[in-house]
Amino acid sequence: MTTVRLNSADPVSVDTDALIVGFRPGQNGPRLTGAESLDAAFGGNLAASLSSVGFSGNPGELAKLPTFGAIAAPVLVAVGLGDSPDLESLRRAAGAAVRSLAGTGRAALALPADDAAQAEAVALGALLGAYGFARYRTGEDQKAPVSEITVLSGQSDSVAERAGVLAESVALVRDLVNTPPSDLWPAKFAEIAEQEGAKTGLTVEVLDEKQLKDGGYGGLIGVGQGSVNPPRLVRVSYNHPDAAKTLAFVGKGITFDSGGLSLKPSASMDWMKSDMGGAGAVLGALIGIARLSLPVNVVGYLCLAENLPSGTAQRPSDVIHSYSGKTVEVLDTDAEGRLVLMDGIARAAEDSPDLIVDIATLTGAQIVALGWRTSGVMSNNDAVRELVVEAATAAGEGAWGMPLPEELRKGLDSPVADIANLHPERFGGMLTAAIFLKEFVPDGVRWAHIDMAGPAFNKGEPYGYTPKGGTGAITRTLIGLAERHASI
Repeated sequence: MTTVRLNSADPVSVDTDALIVGFRPGQNGPRLTGAESLDAAFGGNLAASLSSVGFSGNPGELAKLPTFGAIAAPVLVAVGLGDSPDLESLRRAAGAAVRSLAGTGRAALALPADDAAQAEAVALGALLGAYGFARYRTGEDQKAPVSEITVLSGQSDSVAERAGVLAESVALVRDLVNTPPSDLWPAKFAEIAEQEGAKTGLTVEVLDEKQLKDGGYGGLIGVGQGSVNPPRLVRVSYNHPDAAKTLAFVGKGITFDSGGLSLKPSASMDWMKSDMGGAGAVLGALIGIARLSLPVNVVGYLCLAENLPSGTAQRPSDVIHSYSGKTVEVLDTDAEGRLVLMDGIARAAEDSPDLIVDIATLTGAQIVALGWRTSGVMSNNDAVRELVVEAATAAGEGAWGMPLPEELRKGLDSPVADIANLHPERFGGMLTAAIFLKEFVPDGVRWAHIDMAGPAFNKGEPYGYTPKGGTGAITRTLIGLAERHASI
């Protein structure tokens, strides 16, 4: 596990294996940002040396130089910050630089860290960049992530402690998303939730398939009935004696999504181990909230099922009875996430929360509309929608507010049930999925829906502090929402 600490040592003399320094672009080459003593140590030639290898200081740029004894660290890593670096720029720069040093034991970061927010951003980005998932690797050529991180800052150790909590929460979610479905089925996920919850004093309750059937959770039973691995509903709760607000987080937890009888094409199925990312984010957030001892009550619901085709799988045209009492005609078994969420949302409403937020890798339409890095946020309350977007933006997790057009509701009408699970038109699929979920939110309850189908899993190359594979998206947003309600 990677550790982080703060130290106000001079970057020229700090004892480390690699020193990371930030630069901004300038008219005459890259400009050192902070750590001015370094330039003198290199005889005033540091910027010229970096320019000679094509480094200019733009965001995303990296350059490594041997120091030849000019400073204590044997390697200097220059990272571009851009013209006006904000907190997210610092997080990404720190993450990219630390990620590039895999196989190096220790790294120190001399990036701007003059206040607590900057110091935390550097520490958090570095820790997120040091993530690695090598559980199934057997080769000896694997490079271990940086094990010791030092942020050169005069801020207090509490900054590093908070960054560590956030990073470990995200790492847990990344691990869950990266775990193959052969090792993460609903009951196993529930077992992990019990184990992790016990470490932080969370209360964890698990409903098995019999209890779900007896309790009327038709969505979870319907989606999971095609698999030999039956569904689970996990309730994770955190209570604080000084809390004045209660939040409910509901996460989609499809541990593998084949599409059911409405089978996905192979190219759309190989990364469907990530379809439990919403439930993962809820569990990771609850653990982080508990470790930070935030004065707010939070209850999380992990809606866990495996969506597979078989002789017992639900069929298109089946009608299921949801936990809320409403009936749903299943037109497409690959629109399964909304079926498990509808049960979770209705159950969460019984906790009388001040806000319900559901989190899901719900629709491919989100990727079409907003791309791979920006989640869609929809709500029955404009102020709530903006609050969620603000929390995501502050955390560095891209999000964009989207509408819920009333005219789209008619497309969900069913001739045989209260509502259908799919709109017949392909356009606006992200919006109609949210409109479906809204039907299961009781009147007067503030609710938001986050569709993170793309952001939950990075199919491309690593960037910033984001690795290939599971990203842990929205975990920090949920913790941020809890912090905002704790201060109300």
